[in-house]
Amino acid sequence: MASPSILCVLSDDILARIRSKLSSELDRKTWRLVCRDFLRVDSACRTSLRVLRTEFLPGLLQKCRNMESLDLSVCPRINDAMVAILLGRGSVSWTRGLRRLVLSRATGLKSAGLELLTRSCPSLEAVDMSYCCGFGDREASALSCAVGLRELKLDKCLGVTDVGLATIAVGCNKLQRLSLKWCMELTDLGIDLLVKKCSDLKFLDISYLQVTSESLRSIASLQKLEGLAMSGCSLVGDLGLHFLGNGCPSLLVIDVSRCDGVSSSGLISLIRGHSDLQQLNAGYSFPELSKMFFRQLKDMKDLNSIKVDGARVSDFSFQIISANCKCLVEIGLSKCMGVTDLGIMQLVSGCLNLKIVNLTCCCSITDAAISAVADSCRNLLCLKLESCNLITEKSLDQLGSCCLLLEELDLTDCSGVNDRGLEYLSRCSELTCLKLGLCANISDKGLFYIASNCKKLRELDLYRCNSIGNDELAALSSGCKKLEKLNLSYCSEVTDTGMEYISQLKDLSDLELRGLVKITSTGLTAVAAGCMRLAELDLKHCQKIKDSGFWALAYYSRNLRQINLSNCTVSNMGLCMVMGNLTRLQDAKLVHLSNVTVDGFELALRASCIRLKKVKLLASLSSLFSSDLLQTLRERGCQIRWIGSTHMYTHE
Repeated sequence: MASPSILCVLSDDILARIRSKLSSELDRKTWRLVCRDFLRVDSACRTSLRVLRTEFLPGLLQKCRNMESLDLSVCPRINDAMVAILLGRGSVSWTRGLRRLVLSRATGLKSAGLELLTRSCPSLEAVDMSYCCGFGDREASALSCAVGLRELKLDKCLGVTDVGLATIAVGCNKLQRLSLKWCMELTDLGIDLLVKKCSDLKFLDISYLQVTSESLRSIASLQKLEGLAMSGCSLVGDLGLHFLGNGCPSLLVIDVSRCDGVSSSGLISLIRGHSDLQQLNAGYSFPELSKMFFRQLKDMKDLNSIKVDGARVSDFSFQIISANCKCLVEIGLSKCMGVTDLGIMQLVSGCLNLKIVNLTCCCSITDAAISAVADSCRNLLCLKLESCNLITEKSLDQLGSCCLLLEELDLTDCSGVNDRGLEYLSRCSELTCLKLGLCANISDKGLFYIASNCKKLRELDLYRCNSIGNDELAALSSGCKKLEKLNLSYCSEVTDTGMEYISQLKDLSDLELRGLVKITSTGLTAVAAGCMRLAELDLKHCQKIKDSGFWALAYYSRNLRQINLSNCTVSNMGLCMVMGNLTRLQDAKLVHLSNVTVDGFELALRASCIRLKKVKLLASLSSLFSSDLLQTLRERGCQIRWIGSTHMYTHE
């Protein structure tokens, strides 16, 4: 007779305390797999849940009775019928304490299901409905039943009009955070009513709406508004910024990027009324910012982030910022004309607390500027230097010596970066993201230093690094075990041997293999079998992969949500296997599949239409598909992107 386990003397309270000491989700997952008692305690303690597979949803919801946050954004087939099933199965205690619900891209959910959900969750405070293309005024009316709502995201809900926004404003008048980005049917009338009914708003995003300065006149009356995003509001002029300058007394964060109708004078009137502003994004709105604008910064002692991407600046600009904005931690100068070594040196001489610096396409800066940044900004976390071709190994030597906290570095298309530079850079052991795309002078030798010393690396971009081969992938697989995102597109020397090494990266979720002409079905099979967490995969132009590789993908890669098979040699059978078996697949690019017939496409799309949310196809197929297939895809919320081609398809 087996002796009882020592675990039987541990109460649920003690087990819960043990679980609380596990900081990472991976550790908690391993813990709950030990035994049933651990699983039961884990379910009782869980307050958040992100579901990937619909079939597990009912059972999980019954076990997790103390849940506060539920994320269904990557769970396919969430529709009215599924909601009715979930709420009709006996006890629904999981709904009582639910405060946050993420339904982003739940295109199958309509007004009936949404109303049933909101009425069943009396404690609901935050809902995310972004990118639900079928969300319209009826759904908005159903959502208005959540009277305790404090936070709502409706980004790109293209069917919502002023009527729908009005019902939400009336029913959910306690809203504090609201995002309406890309809701193209909304007008000044809807914004005015929203402001009148929801006076507690603290954050509002109206980016890319077709609203005018009249909306800003209304918004200016919001006494508690702390953050306003209005990127891409092309119909707003200086008058609107003047209204904001005289209103919104609590405003701390403003985004006026890509607003073509405003000028420096409008921006000056805005910041003149808000000297306590903390974050200002004016990127790509002004071809040139006047000296008067920069002089106005003298009064902005609390400013910690400023972005003027795309504008012409001068050394005088940096002199003003350096002398007055001592709290600055972030500056965005991407594609700015007039950025010089002297200007950057002046900037960092006064702004010693900078942590995020974006110098993308500032082509005139040299090692002198980067050395000054490294020497002055010892707490630097993120540095973007894409297309800064005058940067050499000297800059990386300084970064490796001074910026030991650096986490993210973008060196894309920096032709001066070489293996010696990567050796210096490898001293930055805290690096989590490194982009080296189009760096033609690096090889396996340089990447070996990175793989050996940067153990925390989670994202690595080696796009078109033609000298990178299998040896570097061997070093990566042993040194960078935490790698989650890897881009090897057009690294032409990589073969199936390299794929064997890649298969050892168990945490890999995003892999780009576009244009790897030497990998075959053997390599893809190894990746599919080894990288079980793979969610995004790009195989465009991988023409040596045959059906056996795609069959392996269909069998092993059950977590795939996005795939690019364009210009591959997959057959009808292989495509149907992939599209039918990958039960979480939501986004597929299927362009120029010369071995697939019209019937093959139809079968594959029918096998996946219940979960597919986005598909890219050749326009020549649009007239060949059956009308009922296209109607089914549209009804289920699938967005089809047709691209032009003269390719002729045949039926079998």
